[in-house]
Amino acid sequence: MAILRRYAADIAVTVAVLASSLVVSLGASAEPPRNAVLGWICAVLACAALFLRRRYPLPVTIFTAACCAIYYPQTDPDGFVLLAFAFALYNNASTGRIRSAAVVAAASMGGVAIGEAQTGAARQVDNFAFLLMAGWFIALIAVGAVTYYRREAERTKETEAQRRATDERLRIARELHDVLGHNLALINVQAGAALHGKDPAKSEEALTTIKQTSKDALRELRATLGMLRQADTPSLASVAELAESAGAHGLTVRTEIDGTATELPPDVEHAAFRVVQEALTNVARHAAADTVVVRIGYTPHAVSVQIDDDGRGGTAKPGNGIRGMTERAEALGGELTATAREDGGFRVRARLPLRVKK
Repeated sequence: MAILRRYAADIAVTVAVLASSLVVSLGASAEPPRNAVLGWICAVLACAALFLRRRYPLPVTIFTAACCAIYYPQTDPDGFVLLAFAFALYNNASTGRIRSAAVVAAASMGGVAIGEAQTGAARQVDNFAFLLMAGWFIALIAVGAVTYYRREAERTKETEAQRRATDERLRIARELHDVLGHNLALINVQAGAALHGKDPAKSEEALTTIKQTSKDALRELRATLGMLRQADTPSLASVAELAESAGAHGLTVRTEIDGTATELPPDVEHAAFRVVQEALTNVARHAAADTVVVRIGYTPHAVSVQIDDDGRGGTAKPGNGIRGMTERAEALGGELTATAREDGGFRVRARLPLRVKK
């Protein structure tokens, strides 16, 4: 039953074309048929070949044309086997093989013209019928081509929609990673200090900081969800808040501005902010640093952010943080590097080009 359901359309087409051919053939049989057996064989084979039209569109088209070339000059009754060739021709064009369909149609018309020229005065296809057949073939190829390009347009549209959905999921994942990763990393550092600290005063201070950081995390998470609903996005003006948050966890963060601050496109400013945030998170979690310098550089064509720390340096471990920062930069046509500094510590630098408004 599953096989029948799978090939139901192919079986229906084959049976319908064969039935139409047989009905016309029987209706046209006013006289004893000539080469009737050969005619029935050609009709059955041409129609049966349509069952394979999806897998072998061009061979089926050529085969049905060959059946017609044998059927019409040699046999009776005068059936509608041409319908099988016409359907195969349309199917060939609808699968994108438009040139091959046109070549087979032209060759078929050429064969008809040559055959009629050899019969002399006893023509079976007059000029009007010949032109009508040619127009029919052209129309079938044109309709098949339209079907193919429409199907391709729908497939392209669906692929684009899937790509956009994937990009949106990645964007949301980066946003949540940046927001939660930054604050949870700081909470983890302070929780470790409170757990292993021997000074009750410092443990109390760490717990107070955890409480404030978790509050900030919830606030920023709400802001991020609002941003995902097309609300305002974080900006570089909020870097001071990041510095203050990192300072509450023992880091000294200094901010420097190169050039004249200008209004940036929202996506560029948002990406720059997230790079600074993720870099500070990594410093708090892995660098064992005391001081971090955040440099923001403005030029007419790009904005750059550079985060230097005086921690242990070394090779950065691969993870979602650096990968997410890199994806943000590359999505805007920019670049990001994360390398150890020669004089110790680590450096993250991102350059984000500004789109020129036309």
